[in-house]
Amino acid sequence: MKQEELQAIASQLKHPTGEKGIEMGNMMNATNINMTRHSVQNLHIASGDIILELGHGNAGHVAFIFEQAENIKYYGLEMSELMFQEARQINRNYVSQKQAFFSLYDGNIIPFEDHLFNKVFTVNTIYFWQEPEKLLSEIYRVLQPKGILCITFAEESFMKQLPFTQFEFELYSTEKAEKLIEKSPFKIINKETLTEKVKSKTGELVDRAFTTLVLEKS
Repeated sequence: MKQEELQAIASQLKHPTGEKGIEMGNMMNATNINMTRHSVQNLHIASGDIILELGHGNAGHVAFIFEQAENIKYYGLEMSELMFQEARQINRNYVSQKQAFFSLYDGNIIPFEDHLFNKVFTVNTIYFWQEPEKLLSEIYRVLQPKGILCITFAEESFMKQLPFTQFEFELYSTEKAEKLIEKSPFKIINKETLTEKVKSKTGELVDRAFTTLVLEKS
């Protein structure tokens, strides 16, 4: 593949746009579903929870979140206008029932008041954080005391094999992510690395190692 093709894939993964973006949203939802479910399960969602997700893509997984408990609210933030529209369309029933709320944001400032959420999660977005320490402190701000944040990402060892990750991506190993979190007031209360089989772009099955870090606001 040419450099510009690889760069185009990286840009679409970071910020899906146009017709290709819709395809990318569907593909990301399918390839990330295990990671997303793992992240959600680590939140231990209970009745009355108010949940925030950063970078939800087409949000085809939101129904799974509502299966976890009664009487919960879900808020999704997205930088891609296209994914924001897709997510509202796919989850229109939850939106009309005022259970799911979608908004656009700039990837840096979380447009909500302090202590609004008790659970926050994000899957495969850490590579694109422009100012990671700042974003962590924003998440900390909107979480209630004892609130939980789950960050799920594919390990650097897997990601660096993908030719397009040389553009736009900041890759993370578990150690590198832990070092970042040490600079924040969060406390790591659990971490888990799993390996799953995923289809590569050329169609064969490869092993993908991914990690979920579970953090608590002290």
